[in-house]
Amino acid sequence: MIASLSGVVASVQLDRAVLEVGGVGYLVHATPATLAGLRVGEDARLATSLVVREDSFTLYGFADDDERSVFETVQTVSGVGPRLALAMLAVHTPDALRRAVAGGDIAALVRVPGIGNKGAQRIALELGDKLGPPTGDDAPGATSSATGGADARRADDRRDQVVEALVGLGWNLKAADDAVSTVLAEAGVDVVEAPDVAGALRAALRVLGGPRG
Repeated sequence: MIASLSGVVASVQLDRAVLEVGGVGYLVHATPATLAGLRVGEDARLATSLVVREDSFTLYGFADDDERSVFETVQTVSGVGPRLALAMLAVHTPDALRRAVAGGDIAALVRVPGIGNKGAQRIALELGDKLGPPTGDDAPGATSSATGGADARRADDRRDQVVEALVGLGWNLKAADDAVSTVLAEAGVDVVEAPDVAGALRAALRVLGGPRG
């Protein structure tokens, strides 16, 4: 099994990236939030999960080992394959999924494209406590320090990056911009700082109802 890849980012597309490792380019499917953190020409590390089928070998990439673990665990539910598992992580963080499953939050689960009420009920029932308890702070959207450095934060505003990622996923510019504005307002901040791009993108996708396609 290929558990992780470390190399230079060769390309980034809407749902995948190519990582060059030792002269070999590995095609890795990933969530929009994970892809938003990659830059062509820069070094990156992705935790990975290799899905083997009769006619294919497909790599899925994640920002960290916890995301990979959740991706693999949710596939133990009947009817949940790798694409649906990835969609779940595109809309919810691992801790958000843990809370939704533990609390039987069907409304949160059906926000994922491809999951209906019956599927959500089955996921909550079959996963049970397999995901374990939440492991960290999962405040929705972008966050930043409440004091000092306002001018510096505005200079490092990555809002446009999040909007562009949403447009690339099929949303029109106004809808994407409005979603980011909603995320910032809910978080009580004015800008999206570099470390918060993935969280802001994930929160915007929740506002919009999940990725299109």
